[in-house]
Amino acid sequence: MKCNTLRVALVQDRDRGSVEDNLQRIEAAVAEAAGQGAKLVLLQELHNGPYFCQHENVDEFDRAEPIPGPSSERLGRLAAKHGVVIVGSLFERRAPGLYHNTAVVLEKDGTLVGRYRKMHIPDDPGFLEKFYFTPGDLGFEPVDTSVGRLGVLVCWDQWYPEAARLMALAGAEMLFYPTAIGWDPNDDSAEQERQRMAWILSQRGHAVANGLPVLSCNRTGFEPSPTDGSGIQFWGSSFVAGPQGEILGEAGRDEAEVLVVDVDLGRSESVRRIWPFLRDRRIDAYADLQRRYRD
Repeated sequence: MKCNTLRVALVQDRDRGSVEDNLQRIEAAVAEAAGQGAKLVLLQELHNGPYFCQHENVDEFDRAEPIPGPSSERLGRLAAKHGVVIVGSLFERRAPGLYHNTAVVLEKDGTLVGRYRKMHIPDDPGFLEKFYFTPGDLGFEPVDTSVGRLGVLVCWDQWYPEAARLMALAGAEMLFYPTAIGWDPNDDSAEQERQRMAWILSQRGHAVANGLPVLSCNRTGFEPSPTDGSGIQFWGSSFVAGPQGEILGEAGRDEAEVLVVDVDLGRSESVRRIWPFLRDRRIDAYADLQRRYRD
């Protein structure tokens, strides 16, 4: 098959302390990525600030903004300046009392060409997102861009094969996961590594099962809880996998990094010809997938 190479960049970063400082760092990172020839840049989940979902506090809603709004417009100007497609992640204020965890896609001319509202919302110790985010209502619809059809999902979505498969069935050419995931520092090192490897393995599985490249961009650094002495050590490890789950590039665990990787989009066709999972799906036998559980 003909090679169709797309150079992509993942901006793995820590919280810089303010919206302005975070966006300035993003601007520098996008410039760095574009300077290395990247045509698409993926940012981490909720990149404008800290991961505020470690506690429940109504004042945190002040961080939200409309889309289109100041941050999406600033990212649009950044995309146009460097001629790159940007996938960002924002706290969306849709209406009073109605908020979403929303990914945005900015075309290389700066226009906002798509958004995805996070569908799966966790409620776990340290990840109290159900207090803040309404589940998405835009479905699993890829976004068409100048670099391809992008299947954009967000963080907790990455554990659900249904989400990846529905994006693939709608013609996505790549899967994207802006992410904020890390360890409870009280877990022992063996448990921490099991969690990190499960996270990587799950997404590599989506690449294999759907014959698509997967790009996952995580936060890094320690963020203390606002309420006690606990916190989250975000484990970085942002990576790009090819359509057989092969790791094409991976960032470190503890440092801010701009990871630049070449992805051959033509390989999906070749892989799907030898592993025709979509052909062999027994769609006549899957009705029970719409049930919560088979009692």
